[in-house]
Amino acid sequence: MSAIRQDAWSDEDDFILAEVTLRHIRDGSTQLSAFEEVGERIGRTAAACGFRWNSFVRKKYEAAIQIAKAQRQKRTQLRRHAAVSISGAAVATLDAPEQGGSKPETFSEETLSIDSVIRFLRHWRNTYQDMNRHFKSLEKELHDREEEMLKLRRENEKLNKQVNEAETDYRVVNDDYKALIQIMDRARKMAFLVEEEEENKSRFKMDANGNLERID
Repeated sequence: MSAIRQDAWSDEDDFILAEVTLRHIRDGSTQLSAFEEVGERIGRTAAACGFRWNSFVRKKYEAAIQIAKAQRQKRTQLRRHAAVSISGAAVATLDAPEQGGSKPETFSEETLSIDSVIRFLRHWRNTYQDMNRHFKSLEKELHDREEEMLKLRRENEKLNKQVNEAETDYRVVNDDYKALIQIMDRARKMAFLVEEEEENKSRFKMDANGNLERID
């Protein structure tokens, strides 16, 4: 049994959770089955996977969820249609009237002619091929949407990182600017005090006789 992880969810974990859950939605399975499968793959409990899906991952895949539900509904309709077609073809083949307009009360190998079986199998083969092509088209569309959302999410994370770095740089520059202003302000005050001291300091000059004379 896999160990229960306690670390933070990575982008890869979220992507696996989304991929498996969307597949289960398309296939008509339950989300609990999806969470159990994801838990086995990434070493987490089904409850942890369910909480992560409902609280965080689901919000990023709303469009993909709607597509998966539409695929599930379309697949169900095609299956019902195929079942009705098989039933109708079988009944039509078995109930085909013999010459004279009477219906056989019992069925034998002769009743199901080779041509009727061939026509039925060809019809079913064409129906299956159409269903398969449609499924592949929907799966490709969903895959493209998921790739596009993953790309946009990565670009968004990159831009958020750049914004955070720019905000950090701005704070550093702003702090340096404030410090420089303070230094310049202190320098101006010191220069003013020096000038004031120089003005208040007594000055002397020497007269013709060599004596010092104070200048006011």
